[in-house]
Amino acid sequence: MKRLVVALSLGALLVAGILTSALLGQLPVQPSEVWGGFLRAIGLANPWQPEDPVIQSALQFVRFPRIVMAIVVGAALAAAGAVMQAIFGNPLAEPGVVGVSSGAALGAATAIVLGLAAVGDFAIALFAFTGGLLATLLVYFVSRANGRTEVVTLLLTGIAVNAFAGAGLAFALFAASTASREQIIFWQLGSLNGALWNEVLVVLVVAVAGVVASVVLGRRYDLLALGERNARHLGLDVERLRLLSIVIVALLTGVAVAFVGIVAFVGLVVPHVMRMLLGPQHRALIVFSAFGGAVLMLAADLLARTIVPGAELPIGMLTSLVGGPFFFFLLWRQRRRSGGWA
Repeated sequence: MKRLVVALSLGALLVAGILTSALLGQLPVQPSEVWGGFLRAIGLANPWQPEDPVIQSALQFVRFPRIVMAIVVGAALAAAGAVMQAIFGNPLAEPGVVGVSSGAALGAATAIVLGLAAVGDFAIALFAFTGGLLATLLVYFVSRANGRTEVVTLLLTGIAVNAFAGAGLAFALFAASTASREQIIFWQLGSLNGALWNEVLVVLVVAVAGVVASVVLGRRYDLLALGERNARHLGLDVERLRLLSIVIVALLTGVAVAFVGIVAFVGLVVPHVMRMLLGPQHRALIVFSAFGGAVLMLAADLLARTIVPGAELPIGMLTSLVGGPFFFFLLWRQRRRSGGWA
């Protein structure tokens, strides 16, 4: 019953977010024009389609791809956070906190400075994926001690990786041309502005594949939650599962960062809230986290576009304003439960 209530609530919020995002913006649009514009965009003539071609173009090539991009990026980041928390066995784990987001951004910046942006978006996405994967592997292996993951070491390693990636981004800005410098700044701030359908398609394919793979591994995450020793006794190859999961996390986070920039804390806040509502069963947790991430990204993007008239705020700033205090709350609660930081 609780799952049904949460599912209906998320569905209603998602639909409301889509409609509101399509309606609001610099160009006023009527609800009937949104519906008609959608039908026209998929090739169906209808009596509700906008008479003004400017409105039709704005809906089809600006707002609709931006809405879909927000949905798939939010779902990818939230699912990656749920997987990260499952393999590390800690609710404080999140792609941005442990450095994978900044590592992916550094990879993307490197591709831009090397001029690979001219090759295509796939080159940037590949470098972003590689950077995120290397950052995650580094944090994983450094934080392992005596067969388990040390929480404090995980956080400290994440801080170090973020600092190193920040220095790398600063050097990339120094070495880049003016045009490349603007692209790199875009990654650092995070924005859905200028989303294109070909980019949306890339993120959509990767996000769907990553979320489906995570759901398939959900039962194994449930076994891992019993403890590494118990999981091994039940026949689970723990290290293989963790390495595979790290690749999935890096893929989901890397492709999102490659096209919209650094968006922090979505993978921390959403899975934790879903776990409090639904419990620790990972298949449901990953699916509901994906939908929750989509809702959160839609809301953040809507605020970024409308909270300041005539301007657009960085979406990463808005998610950090929510996620930062929430992260401190988790740290405080973790300390109260354990009686210390270890």
